[in-house]
Amino acid sequence: MLTNALSFGLFFIGLLLVAAIPWPLLYGFSNIIAFFFHRVVGYRYEIMKENLTLAFPDKTDVERELIIAKNYKNLADITVEALRGFFMSRRQVLKRHRIVNPELLNEYYDKGQSVIGVAGHFNNWEWGALSAGLQIKHQPIALYKPLANPLIDRFMKWTRAKKGAVMASNAKTAEIFESTQKTPCIYILVADQSPVDLEKAYWLTFLNQETACLHGPEKYAKKYNYPVVYIDIQRKKRGFYEIYLSELVGTPQKQPEGKITETYMRRMEQSIKQTPHAWLWTHRRWKRTRKQKI
Repeated sequence: MLTNALSFGLFFIGLLLVAAIPWPLLYGFSNIIAFFFHRVVGYRYEIMKENLTLAFPDKTDVERELIIAKNYKNLADITVEALRGFFMSRRQVLKRHRIVNPELLNEYYDKGQSVIGVAGHFNNWEWGALSAGLQIKHQPIALYKPLANPLIDRFMKWTRAKKGAVMASNAKTAEIFESTQKTPCIYILVADQSPVDLEKAYWLTFLNQETACLHGPEKYAKKYNYPVVYIDIQRKKRGFYEIYLSELVGTPQKQPEGKITETYMRRMEQSIKQTPHAWLWTHRRWKRTRKQKI
């Protein structure tokens, strides 16, 4: 408990320092972080290089190195922006993480119908839990993996709740869906990570690789017949994002098995191919194979 308290104290002091830095200087600091990650420690460089070689075999080494350099900058920006997000005002959130077409969801809300919003680790997904509650009528519920330090985790949930969003542990996904049926919600799932349970995973070709995909979005979309909406986060310039919503599936229960997952992953693939440096390449996306399932 003492260790958690000390960690939280240092974390909070760091947040206050970040909050006091003007935005231009904040991105100067981000440049330093990017340089340190890339040129000094080579943070997960080999993993990034391997992932990009698999995903884009037609690109040259020079082109992939350029993506890697930009990806470090993207990662550093997300890091400082996530920290700054703890103390951003409503005005700043609305200005910097704007949902362009929130009216897409109004028809569902007026019918009292919940929706599932699927996104990826693409550009600044961290601010999504801050901006959604300020711009849409549905109750945003973001499913996430709780932080190791319970004090920091509680503080994060509190700051998100102030902007209208609910943070819920992904370990309680089934319970959350069941208990909120009477409230029009948008369940935000960042679902482009590798699944732990290969028995339940959907398999398809994604970025030229046989890929295991999370079954959760499709499972709950079909169970409750909730439409699935893609959340496309685009960086317009440094520190400013526009979010475009588009319906992927309107009638989930009428879709063949695996179709919802494939539709989502194809749309995610399109975003990545358009702006490859904006995705999170630092994790081994293809560390699991079908053989492990058998």
